[in-house]
Amino acid sequence: MLDRLLGRAGLKARIEELEEEKRHLERRLDAESDRRADAVTDRQAAEERVNRLEDRIAELEDRVAEESADAPDLTPRGTESLRDDRLDEVLARLRSVETGPEGALTTMVGGDEGSGSRDDPTTEALTDALGDRAALARRVAPCLVCADDAGLVSVALDPPLAPAPFVEWGAGFRLDGDWFRPPEGLTVALVRSDLFAVGIVDEGGELRDVETVETDVQATHSKGGFSQSRFERRRDEQVAAHLDDCRAVLDRRDPDRLVLLGERTVLDELDRGAVAVAPVDATGDPEAALGDAYRSFSTVELTLL
Repeated sequence: MLDRLLGRAGLKARIEELEEEKRHLERRLDAESDRRADAVTDRQAAEERVNRLEDRIAELEDRVAEESADAPDLTPRGTESLRDDRLDEVLARLRSVETGPEGALTTMVGGDEGSGSRDDPTTEALTDALGDRAALARRVAPCLVCADDAGLVSVALDPPLAPAPFVEWGAGFRLDGDWFRPPEGLTVALVRSDLFAVGIVDEGGELRDVETVETDVQATHSKGGFSQSRFERRRDEQVAAHLDDCRAVLDRRDPDRLVLLGERTVLDELDRGAVAVAPVDATGDPEAALGDAYRSFSTVELTLL
């Protein structure tokens, strides 16, 4: 009662409130200190890993420099882009080569990680057939290498519908037509973040039944209006809606075999077990862009090793 008379009751209640608030802030401070300690530990661990990686990179760069200094300066004897009649002519010449029972090597050299290692079956075959110039084949991989044991033929080709890596020694080179000429009935699709076109390869090797999808996707962020984060979120939504429309077209067509071409950033979004996936630069109207992408994909690069 004396506290109420002297006005101390309200002050004591206020003191209790402040004490509770202080305890709450102390708990928050302790939690924040723990988080900061964890962050410092994580940062130190990351810095240590970065240092180890930098040391490893420096070590590998030194090894590369040493090996490059000892290695001969290798350059291809020539290169050529093959299409249509010229492609048929070159393949016919290679098919005409005849050797002894195991005098002609045909090997599909992969371009993924692990290719060229000791466990890679193509490594020994390439070295036996090409010697030091096997490095040229690795440089242009993935590629199909044809080389004979007399050293008269040593070339690399990049077939559009490349087979899985293999090694084969025979009396001639193995050059399956479907590796180089997209077969009739193959579906070819081009996808960009704002454009989609799909068609079917006909008997003459041209595309027919072309279907297109275009979506108005905002390309740049203008000053004012949306913030950068809101712009990016809106653009992502537009691209996602566009890809949904593209999937709907493919689902309706349900192709048996699909070649998927286009922007690297969206190719994975539409990959549904395609027989080939390749990034290409194709601009312009959808149908014209699809034609350009198809011609680029079906052109075979020849490298003389």
